[in-house]
Amino acid sequence: MQYKETKETLNQLVADLSQLAMVVHQTHWYMRGTNFLKLHPLMDDWMADLNDQLDEISERLITLDGSPYSTLTEMAEHTKIADEPGDWQKTIPERLTILAKDYRYLAGVYQHGIEVSEVEKDYCTQDIFIGFKTATEKRLWMIQAELDQAPEIDN
Repeated sequence: MQYKETKETLNQLVADLSQLAMVVHQTHWYMRGTNFLKLHPLMDDWMADLNDQLDEISERLITLDGSPYSTLTEMAEHTKIADEPGDWQKTIPERLTILAKDYRYLAGVYQHGIEVSEVEKDYCTQDIFIGFKTATEKRLWMIQAELDQAPEIDN
């Protein structure tokens, strides 16, 4: 099978991007407190961005003769991003801390994709991974800045 590990990473991203979009959506729904008026509509943009990434990742997987996960059950079984019920007790900084952790994980999956696509010489997919990793690191920087912290890309 050509590009085996690259396809596996693409499908991992299908599950993780789907789950992260839900975590962002939960943040959007359960947000209260300081900066609500600024951050609540921003979550819509972040969900749209994740869904755009999901679409491109899925279409690339199909282009490589792969089969993206396409059910909620598959997403839940394969994602490595935590799932927890929404509640009103978390503060905005606590919610952003969860998002920072999840975006840091996502950057790591993109890095893994960069590495395996290099080994498998799938430079087209590698280009996608590089672009999305760059965007994910920028998002992480912005979340961390809102938390009055450094980006901590090296963590």
